[in-house]
Amino acid sequence: MLALYQSIKTNLERLTDVPPLLFRLILSYGFYEPAIKKMDNIDGIAQWFASMNYPFPTLNAYLAGITETLGFILLFLGLGTRIITLPLMFVMLVAIFTVHIGNGFAAGDNGFEIPLYYLLMLISLFITGPGRVSLDALIEKFIGAKQ
Repeated sequence: MLALYQSIKTNLERLTDVPPLLFRLILSYGFYEPAIKKMDNIDGIAQWFASMNYPFPTLNAYLAGITETLGFILLFLGLGTRIITLPLMFVMLVAIFTVHIGNGFAAGDNGFEIPLYYLLMLISLFITGPGRVSLDALIEKFIGAKQ
């Protein structure tokens, strides 16, 4: 039984780069549409932010839109992954506490379920990095080979 467990463990360890890749792709897809909507209607987003009493609503609309736009691009590529996760985590926390928390947990009720899942995936990517299937890993390998 122990040998079977060790064999399974060894084979699973070969797949450790799959979860960060999947997290990056899911998050990239998830941030794409909100980013495009924000950037296509920045004035409407600023008005919406103002209606929720956000300070500097136009500035914050641009910051959120640009952060999400950079987020979906950089996460897809696995470039600057740990860096972009920080502002995206902030965006998710703001979304949770200003838009979703009053609706409860369930995603179907516009609750904080999905932003929470995004936040947890972003935390994971911040801690573990993007994995070997990323431009970050390719750059690191190239720079390491030069030294």
